[in-house]
Amino acid sequence: MQSNKFKKIAQEVILYEIKSLQKLRRSIGKNFYKVIEAITNCKKGKIILSGVGKSGIIAKKISSTLSSVGTPSFFVDASSCSHGDLGQISSNDVLILISNSGESVELKNIIQHANRNKNIILIGVVSKKNSLLYKNSDIKILLPEVKEAGPGNIVPTSSTIMQLAIGDAIAISTMKQKKFGEKEFKKFHPSGSIGAKLKTVDDLMLKGKKIPFINENIKMQTALKIITKKKLGVLVVQNNAKKTNGIITDGQIRRVSEKKGNLDNLKVKNVMTKNPISIDKEVLAAKALSLMNSKRITSLCVHQGKSKNRTIGIIHIHNILENNIQ
Repeated sequence: MQSNKFKKIAQEVILYEIKSLQKLRRSIGKNFYKVIEAITNCKKGKIILSGVGKSGIIAKKISSTLSSVGTPSFFVDASSCSHGDLGQISSNDVLILISNSGESVELKNIIQHANRNKNIILIGVVSKKNSLLYKNSDIKILLPEVKEAGPGNIVPTSSTIMQLAIGDAIAISTMKQKKFGEKEFKKFHPSGSIGAKLKTVDDLMLKGKKIPFINENIKMQTALKIITKKKLGVLVVQNNAKKTNGIITDGQIRRVSEKKGNLDNLKVKNVMTKNPISIDKEVLAAKALSLMNSKRITSLCVHQGKSKNRTIGIIHIHNILENNIQ
């Protein structure tokens, strides 16, 4: 069966790449920390990556990942550097060159430019120890020599997967060294599924005059008019000191009405649910949704810090679902 044939090929390719990553994992040494140190200490200069062919594509991806996790960087085309783009590389820069052989002709001019300028830190990520790139790098990351998947050991597969992995390792290590967390990450990913996952309660909650506050001593006759006008199905109950001490929902009103009949002359505090659940504004909206589902409620009061009875917002399940948060 042809399907079994290609299934076997796919499994062999993946096995080759797994073995290469295992070799890479064992090869990580002290120089890796020097790379992280050089990148995080680069305050006056730029982080620049370059490579040729498949390695260039990997270098571009690593640059993009670094930028997304708090280390601004850019990719420069190695071939273009021989025609004026060397001017993008200057003093105090950290230059990361990625190459399997370390002998690509296009890299020669970049290496010479970096070596002429003592204030440029050249980091070489390469698999050949006697290569031009390895010998001329200030910080050397020697990738283990591995067999490429496919016939003839000629198609860049195992080698490029190692380059990609070492780039991810650099990016995540730098991210942790800089203490770049979810809050900072969100700033660079305002859209898409990542942006949605990182939205906080503060991003989605209703604030200011949109919060349906009501005093606990107001009669339910008035409360019913307000809850109808606000169209949120919920009222946040406060005492005279502006502290939240209860909540009223339209579902709750129906249930109490069925038991007690006409509620018009009752005060809000006689009907409300005391000590409503409140959530901190910095909590992820996804967590707020999970809390609502577990408690079988549709709204949460929002507070800041330890002041749980000082409501600064209200978040409804619709606010969350409308933003494609699950």
